[in-house]
Amino acid sequence: MPPSKGELALIADIGGTNARFALTDLAAADVAIIEPRALAGENFASLQHAAEHYLAEVGVKPRRAALAVASPVDQDEIRLTNRAWSFSRAELQRTLGLDELHMLNDFGAVAWAIPALGAEDRVPLYGPNPAPASGPVSVIGPGTGLGVGLLIGSPERGWQAVETEGGHVTFAPIGDEEHRIARWLEARFGRPSTERVLSGDGLAHIHAALRGTEGGPRDGRSVPLRDPAEIVAAALDGHDIDARRALARFCSVLGSVAGDAALIHGARRVVIAGGIVPRFIPFLRSSAFRERFLAKGRFSTWLEAVTVEIIVHANPGLLGAAVALHQTCRG
Repeated sequence: MPPSKGELALIADIGGTNARFALTDLAAADVAIIEPRALAGENFASLQHAAEHYLAEVGVKPRRAALAVASPVDQDEIRLTNRAWSFSRAELQRTLGLDELHMLNDFGAVAWAIPALGAEDRVPLYGPNPAPASGPVSVIGPGTGLGVGLLIGSPERGWQAVETEGGHVTFAPIGDEEHRIARWLEARFGRPSTERVLSGDGLAHIHAALRGTEGGPRDGRSVPLRDPAEIVAAALDGHDIDARRALARFCSVLGSVAGDAALIHGARRVVIAGGIVPRFIPFLRSSAFRERFLAKGRFSTWLEAVTVEIIVHANPGLLGAAVALHQTCRG
């Protein structure tokens, strides 16, 4: 059971695959995650159902909550981008018995977490180390979808997260192989967005597109999508040419998109989050990520001074939701 002292509030990070819940003590001086749980979204009919299940498990009836969801949150009616859940925020607040309900975009929450991360929660990849203390900081994260966020400010002036839907910009292929991938995506989805490439499904799309464009469909049928985790494991094992080629192309595209984000945001620091990249950090280092990150013509030298890090904290979305809620409650 969680501690009874203080004022416990509900925090959540709701993605396309998992619904993560925890508590945080708003009376505590330091932001902390209490009683974290990860629930498989497919096991619940709605966000309300999952939240009620979690609160029953921990035996708490909070009065305040901050929920981060993988979708825009500027309207009362919210629809998750990569899961068939929709809800009215006013109705959810009433049903859960909350006095206050704060909604965040999931990568807005990850951006809020960055100032609270310790050295052990980040792996430096390229650029100056330690990282610059002030923003702007670009946040990009391949997972079930592709999240993009922005953090501005400094420790002295305070921080502010800017929520975006940057993962849904149009995919900009470079070279013959990526143009073939773009044509494969366009044939199946219409407009190919960057999320169609830089996500779990995106890695499977790359793998299928590259196999399919070499000799056409297998056995006269469409090339089936392979499980992304299996692709990563096979690529790291070193014996599967198709898997290594797909993961290498994924890393190349990630480098291009991360470099673009840094230029768009004027960032001096890029932070990569999400559940995919921490699984293959050494592979990423040896890939064309850095080359593509810097391949921005006259601004390649400017980008050399940008720090790139990978978040390895287990629950940055929960941490960010807690940070945002603490800041709101403290005014």
